[in-house]
Amino acid sequence: MATVKEYSVEEKLASVLRLQKIDSKLDEIQVLKGELPIEVKDLEDEIEGLNTRQAHIENEIKGIQDFVANKKAAIKEAEALIKKYEKQQDNVKNNREFEAITKEVEMQNLEIKLAEKHIKDANEEVKDKSRVLESAKRAIGDKEANLKHKKGELEKIIAETDKEEKEFEKESEAAREKVDPRLLAAYEKIRKNYRNGLAVVTIVRDSCGGCFNAIPPQRQAEIRQHKKIIVCEHCGRILVDNDLDATITI
Repeated sequence: MATVKEYSVEEKLASVLRLQKIDSKLDEIQVLKGELPIEVKDLEDEIEGLNTRQAHIENEIKGIQDFVANKKAAIKEAEALIKKYEKQQDNVKNNREFEAITKEVEMQNLEIKLAEKHIKDANEEVKDKSRVLESAKRAIGDKEANLKHKKGELEKIIAETDKEEKEFEKESEAAREKVDPRLLAAYEKIRKNYRNGLAVVTIVRDSCGGCFNAIPPQRQAEIRQHKKIIVCEHCGRILVDNDLDATITI
C-alpha cells in the first residue's frame, strides 16, 4: 500500500504562502486592468438598452405615420363622397332627398376636419418623438465612442499582461495541488472576505500585515516556531514570519 506523505506545519505554511504570492501577482494584474472590464460591460449593456429604446421609438413613429396615412386616405375618401353627393343634389326629386344629401355632405366635411386635426396632432407627436430619437442616437454614438476607447485601453493591457497572467494562472493551479486541502479551503474562504485578496500575511512592525492590529511578543515567537498554524485573532488571516516569507520566491 502506498503511503501518503505527511507534511510538516512549516511545509504547509510554505505551500500556502507560495500560493498567496502567486495569487497576489494575479491580483496585481486585475488591479492594473482596474474597473475597465466592468466599465466595458456596463457600456455594452447601456448601448443595448439604448438600441432597444431607439427601435421602440422608431416603431412608435412608424405606427403614427401609418395612422396619418390612414387619415389622409379617409380624407380622400370623404372628398370623393362629397363630390358624389354634390352630383346627386343636382338630380334630387324633393327637399327631403336634398336635405338628406346635404347632411351627408356636412358629415363628410366633419370627418375631414376631424381627420385633419388627428393628422396635425399626430405630426406634432412625430416631431416630439423624432427629437427623442435623435437624442437617443446621439447618446448611442457617444457611448459607442467611449466603449471603443475603453476597449482599446483594456485590449492594450490584456496584450501586455496576457502571457504573464496565463503563466501565473498555471502556477496557481499547480501550487493549489500542493496545499493541504483543509488549509486550502480556509485560504480560499479568507481571500473572499477581503478585497485585497490577502489570506496569508507577515508580521509588520509587531502587527498583523493584514489588519495592522498588534501581535503580542509571545504570539510572534509561536509563529516563528512553525509548530502550528496561527491566525490573527482580529481578522482571521494566516500569519507567517518574515524569515519564512524570505525563503519563498516566485
